Amino acid sequence: MIDQLTIDRIYSAANIVEIIGDFVTLRKKGVNYMACCPFHNEKTPSFVVSPAKGVFKCFGCGKAGNAITFVMEHESLTYPEALKFVARRYGIEVEERVLNDEEKKKNDIRDSMMEVNSFAAQYFTSQLHDTPEGRNIGLSYFKERDLKAATLDKFSLGYCPAEGDAFTRKALEAGYKEEFLIATGLTIKRESGGYWDRFAGRVIFPVVSLSGRVIAFGGRTLRNDKKTAKYLNSPESEVYHKGKTLYGIYNAKKSITRENRCILVEGYMDVLSMVQAGVENVVASSGTSLTTEQIRLISRFTKNVTVIYDGDAAGIKASLRGIDMILSEGLNVRCVSLPDGDDPDSFARSRTADELTDYIIANEVDFITFKTRLMLDDVKDDPLRRAEVITDIVRSIASIPDSIARSEFARSCARMLGSDEHLIVTEVERRRLSATDGSQGGEVLRNRLRKEHIEESRTPAPIEVRKVSAREELEKELIIYLLRYGCRNFYFEQRDAVGNRLEPISLNVAEIITEELELDNITIESPLYKKLFDCYVAIMKTSGPAEETATETSVTTEATESAEISEDAPASEEASEEESADPDSKRLAMMVNNPDAEIAGFVVDMMMRFESRKPSKIWSRYDDVVVTEGDNLAIAVPKAIALYKLEVINNLIMLLSSQLDAYMSDNTDSEPDQEHLTRLSELRDLTNSRKLICQKYSRIL
Repeated sequence: MIDQLTIDRIYSAANIVEIIGDFVTLRKKGVNYMACCPFHNEKTPSFVVSPAKGVFKCFGCGKAGNAITFVMEHESLTYPEALKFVARRYGIEVEERVLNDEEKKKNDIRDSMMEVNSFAAQYFTSQLHDTPEGRNIGLSYFKERDLKAATLDKFSLGYCPAEGDAFTRKALEAGYKEEFLIATGLTIKRESGGYWDRFAGRVIFPVVSLSGRVIAFGGRTLRNDKKTAKYLNSPESEVYHKGKTLYGIYNAKKSITRENRCILVEGYMDVLSMVQAGVENVVASSGTSLTTEQIRLISRFTKNVTVIYDGDAAGIKASLRGIDMILSEGLNVRCVSLPDGDDPDSFARSRTADELTDYIIANEVDFITFKTRLMLDDVKDDPLRRAEVITDIVRSIASIPDSIARSEFARSCARMLGSDEHLIVTEVERRRLSATDGSQGGEVLRNRLRKEHIEESRTPAPIEVRKVSAREELEKELIIYLLRYGCRNFYFEQRDAVGNRLEPISLNVAEIITEELELDNITIESPLYKKLFDCYVAIMKTSGPAEETATETSVTTEATESAEISEDAPASEEASEEESADPDSKRLAMMVNNPDAEIAGFVVDMMMRFESRKPSKIWSRYDDVVVTEGDNLAIAVPKAIALYKLEVINNLIMLLSSQLDAYMSDNTDSEPDQEHLTRLSELRDLTNSRKLICQKYSRIL
């Protein structure tokens, strides 16, 4: 067995474009990549890879999944074998063995720490908005920084009460253990007894992982005490390694892919102000020196990085050494220097998105040019200093993997420095050769040869054609509502026995679907949809109560009668950006990473298709006008449940009726036996159930 920590490292390192690109020639098309499918013969490309979502889908043969499932399918490997295959590509050591009790305990600790962080994030957000202290201190600070409510919500900003142990006491009351509060760094235990909240009296910036889970926090003090650190971050822990994450990456990843560029800044407020201004493809290193892991995280979504510096020349020079690592990872780096006195936060707050974008485009230059100009300012006519500058810049150029780019930068640098071009080019290659590791070169060569020997065609997989029942169609509808909107809430209006309105109740999509089926003891019949349903329910139990999203829908009699129902239009880019931050995407990510290819494939298929999806044609049997899922969840979800229940009941009624007819034809002269009477009773119960369902959902059926 491969331990979960190693599996997480493999998934984190796996770049789906790189992995599939080892086997298939991918061509960029918009934010995605396309190719002819390697799983069946085709002339027109229908194989799509989405780097932002980390999934692939062939719209010809239906194959779909993530990077790991692609390797499983393409190389005919098992799940553990595919994990090892990808691990080798990224130099991750894998030891497959039975976990001992200590390692199992370690995995349990990680899960518990994640739960504590999730609770803390909700607590801090609640304190910011729902308490006098939070509003008067924390919210006032954010308003002074011109942050709007939408930005506060998008990044789940919060406030920790100044009372020393308020958070810890609340967490302990909620049942969270002291050891996990201390392990996450949220709580500090005093030597003299008692507790101290690490972030007491600070505004809170949750740090979110690539998959959307809160893994750490940053806190800014609002006191003017010089002895108090301005910013305080969570310590390193089992779930948080500051050198492996970037602030804002979860919200920015889709925009980075769309723009094919990542903007790198330094701090939390730099990210928040730029996103609020309309530039969303921005992340921050959060005050840490840039690491190789952070650069590789960016490279999963783009090869183009723009670093924005403030006007402080000393700060820029101190940061240049870390930027060389971006070049060595094969990324294209451009730099922008802001006017004196400005940082990305203040600069973004005083400009619109267009003005900000125009300034970046007009002022960005490649990193080598930027570095050369900056360092030449201090050289003047000192030959020794000039030689040091040339040596430093040659070292940066030598770190670039691409030979053509190295050559061009070397020539450009020689012209700018007024040096001998041949000498610069030669020195760059000399440094390059002396730093090259033979094993790395061998691995590159092996990958290249592997790509050259990939089979050009494969036998197309047979496609099974079968008739889909009405019940299966309706089961598919319920599964899609679970996957797309499971975490959303809606208001549903009730009526009493005589038709009078009752106060609307708030219902959660996932909870109402699962509870209604459990209430009537209905089991999903389709093997695939049952697997998906069971998998989703298991995730619900481990992830806790569904988070209520900002998009709540409601239904009333008048609204239902007067609503203009139209076909769903494709979702806008803005809508899809909001979806990426929706808690439903966290559950989708867990299902996409499921080793069961059928589960992962269905979810990927839905993710690729759902922007303009309509309910199945089976709905038209019950209504002249089809209510689409995007129009109103308060209509669509209860209606899907009601139609499914009616279909199940109608099938049972038909079965019992045929059995009773057969019995009567075989026993025309005899008295009804107990079995016959039991069937009659069951038939009456089913008929009554059908009547009750029709009454309960009369307004939407």
